[in-house]
Amino acid sequence: MVQYIDLKSQYARLKDRIDGNIAAVLDSGQYVLGQAVKDFETEIGEYLNVRHAIGVSNGTDAIIMALLGLELTPKDAVFVPSFTYVATAEAILMGNATPVFVDVDEKTFNIDLADLEARIEAVKKAGKLTPRAVIAVDLFGQPADYTALGELAAAHDLFVIADAAQSIGGKSGNRMIGSLADCTTTSFYPTKPLGCYGDGGMIFTDNDRLAEIYRSIRAHGEGEHRYDVVRLGMNARLDSIQAAVLSAKLQIFEDELDARERVARIYDAHLKDVVTIPARVPDSRSAWAQYTVQADDRDALRAHLAEDNLVSMVFYAKPMHLQKAYEAHGEGVGSVPVSERLADRVLSLPMNPYLSEEDVHRVCERILDFYK
Repeated sequence: MVQYIDLKSQYARLKDRIDGNIAAVLDSGQYVLGQAVKDFETEIGEYLNVRHAIGVSNGTDAIIMALLGLELTPKDAVFVPSFTYVATAEAILMGNATPVFVDVDEKTFNIDLADLEARIEAVKKAGKLTPRAVIAVDLFGQPADYTALGELAAAHDLFVIADAAQSIGGKSGNRMIGSLADCTTTSFYPTKPLGCYGDGGMIFTDNDRLAEIYRSIRAHGEGEHRYDVVRLGMNARLDSIQAAVLSAKLQIFEDELDARERVARIYDAHLKDVVTIPARVPDSRSAWAQYTVQADDRDALRAHLAEDNLVSMVFYAKPMHLQKAYEAHGEGVGSVPVSERLADRVLSLPMNPYLSEEDVHRVCERILDFYK
């Protein structure tokens, strides 16, 4: 079987380092936050060249905390792509705001800035909501256009949150994802390019005031001490064992990113004439959380691959504005057309740093065979 994710091979490579880091945490007796978390926050902050890295419980809580820091109300609009995972939209409602769904660029899967601007203007004209923030999702690993997005956001006085759950390790120009927006959130769920062995997440910012707020929110809104509660908060702390695992994985992360790029280039070369391969954002590096193609007869192709024990995945089969829980915040079928079209066409192929070239070629050959 060609696995979609291969965490066992990664653990075998890092076993001594991971086991040693975990043992050190157990010996320390500090299991929540503690020195292991402080060390990892420092390490990844330096890696991304960002001033503050704040370890939290998971990627969803990270987005909620970023929004809580803005003190929003249900009359405040937060713009978000409809073609994304539920956590991004969920966090807006949990953060006390109202989601406004935006379409995505058909080639990059990232937020469509022309559609974003049109929806901002429509919200202003309707007068029921106040535009306050936008969440850009670096879908499948490539960065959104943060330069253009920043200019658009500044023109409309919007706070920019980057949802980098799939893109830590990626770059835009010579800047790492994590340092490109007012605030960046990420997930360390095990299947992410940089993942732990449970739940974990992080918030990144260069803003000292916001960093202080986020550290307070993650610990029940505490102020100078734990019984000085100064704001609404959450129980959203990163545990020390997960930080210890992430510290070990960060040491080989660049090598794994290179391996993911090699896999992507094989797919590019062999599949470009039979499916729509992912467009590469200019002057950038993808973290290749997923390698996602657009394919005719997608479901039949997926079944064809499964016959040869080649695992593929569909992210995301229904856009957010059509999900039952979010219908009240959308405008129904046809209102976000690119997202609706992509949901029927996307297929993510096996992608991990431990795929052999032989296995990648097997996937390619099976796809070529299907379209013959």
